[in-house]
Amino acid sequence: MYDDIANNEENPIPGVIINDPQGENVYAGVPKDYVGDDVNVNNFFAVLLGNRTALTGGSGKVIDSSPDDYIFVYYTDHGGPGVLGMPTYPDLYADDLIAVLKHKHATGSYKSMVFYLEACESGSIFEGLLPNNINIYATTAANAMESSYATYCPGMFPSPPPQFTTCLGDLYSVSWMEDSYVHDWRTETLAQQYQLVKNRTAVHNTYYFGSHVMQYADLRLNTQKLSLYVGFDPSGDGVTPVANPLPSSTQTVVVNQRDAELIHFWLKLHKASEGSPQKLDAQKQLLQVLEHRSHVDKSVRLIGNLLFGSENGPRVLESVGAAGQPLVDDWSCLKSMVRAFETYCGSLSRYGMKHLRSLANICNAGVRVEAMTKVAAEACPNVPSNTWSLLPKGFSA
Repeated sequence: MYDDIANNEENPIPGVIINDPQGENVYAGVPKDYVGDDVNVNNFFAVLLGNRTALTGGSGKVIDSSPDDYIFVYYTDHGGPGVLGMPTYPDLYADDLIAVLKHKHATGSYKSMVFYLEACESGSIFEGLLPNNINIYATTAANAMESSYATYCPGMFPSPPPQFTTCLGDLYSVSWMEDSYVHDWRTETLAQQYQLVKNRTAVHNTYYFGSHVMQYADLRLNTQKLSLYVGFDPSGDGVTPVANPLPSSTQTVVVNQRDAELIHFWLKLHKASEGSPQKLDAQKQLLQVLEHRSHVDKSVRLIGNLLFGSENGPRVLESVGAAGQPLVDDWSCLKSMVRAFETYCGSLSRYGMKHLRSLANICNAGVRVEAMTKVAAEACPNVPSNTWSLLPKGFSA
């Protein structure tokens, strides 16, 4: 965990993290093997592969597994088509993750693995990429083309305590965790949890709001019990003891994950005293976020028009490939397109991750990086100053 929440100056209850409106502290006693800058792609892969020599910082713990071991991975961050956020630069691309998982399988160092993934467009990380013959079962919060959703947000029902200005969790994650609170892990199967989580996240399959929870790769594994992967207390009844657990059938109002930050900034502005420095700072923050979003959207749209013409540009950028196919033909090209964009137009940021499908489509259309670089420089001659400040730590243009 990056570990920047509990003792953040904006946390209304210092040292405490809650993920449901009833306020149970989920921070105390949680082991933190890698925090801050040690949370990075290199260390994540080293931990997965059990490669201690590749680690930098942290506790040094890795998954030192054997052929008889069951592995459970839960990953949550922002995301976009083909990419997962990391709190430190660079982000994690789908092709690199799949390569590591294939390598892990080739070493014969696990029996089977379950991967729960919370991120926008999280289905794109596995779709058409994760083989079904390496003993891995994965579920995702969303399909390859949609946002995931935040929940327990201020002003919604149920709402966090009034002093909070942030959403407390993500609908997919809240759903599987709260389902786990009320079922016996020794009897509930992965398939049963998947169906319950899928139903809750889709609001009984209406999709009035919410996303399409997906499953990928070796679906035969979903008949196995949760306890194989998440364990249980052998001295108890197999159910995790939780104070006043919320039932998995609880329905909540949710918000698009990418818009959750707007709620936070708007509430900061709304709650600050009129004319106070806090009011001015909150107003400045909100305007910067809105300006950055507008800049990224306009820049990507203009690049598409410059490359393909004003009529064909939107069609190319917004095109979606056949179901079951990977996002992009050449992942190196996609990474180069991202670098070219950020060099001349500033950081995509977590919001701008949604445009990676457009950049992938530029690659799939056969555009060379040199051409992308030229039009990016033309599209972004004057980049808003705050756009550069939004670059991830460690980024160098």
